Amino acid sequence: MKRFFTLFVTLLFVTLTAVGQDEPHRILFFGDSITAGYGIDKKEAYPAVIQQKIDSLNWDFEVVNGGLSGETSAGGLRRIDWMLRQPVSVFVLELGGNDGLRGIDLEVTKSNLQKIIDKVRKQNPEATVMLAGMQVPPNLGPEYTKEFKQMYPALAETNEVQLIPFLLQGVGGDRALNQSDGIHPTAEGHKVVAENVWEILKPILEKKRQL
Repeated sequence: MKRFFTLFVTLLFVTLTAVGQDEPHRILFFGDSITAGYGIDKKEAYPAVIQQKIDSLNWDFEVVNGGLSGETSAGGLRRIDWMLRQPVSVFVLELGGNDGLRGIDLEVTKSNLQKIIDKVRKQNPEATVMLAGMQVPPNLGPEYTKEFKQMYPALAETNEVQLIPFLLQGVGGDRALNQSDGIHPTAEGHKVVAENVWEILKPILEKKRQL
């Protein structure tokens, strides 16, 4: 009986200690093959590079890579509830590129992205939402290309979210920074992408650390 009581007290102490510990703030990168790190080691993908930057500053933020190769905005909408099972402090939305490559109606893509943002806001009212702007090749016609590019700033303005103007700035079109398909960045390319994200993300994290 005495041994049982001692074991019970020990387990209770461990449980209370764990509950009392603050979990790291989560940064969820929710996207497609770019976020997933297609064609390279996942440790070299831009979300992992962001984690390295955070760790070097000894900040208490944990990056979660929610990228899935081939993902469309519709696919993202279907799985977002599952990804939001744990709370997030920052949500980075990187979807729509595959929609554009398939020529999907932009109103459909925009609606899906809007619904994802709405779900994040409902589940995590205090979370900061970031939207990664994307562009598509001109082969789908100048009107579609222009409207696709404008879709992201419009969503960002409507929802008052932080916009990364163009995720692949400095990478898109550069053969040296892209794999043979000309679409997916190399490990070096992901370093550039990480800098594009970090420019917007770092001030957000600095503010959250002060709360």
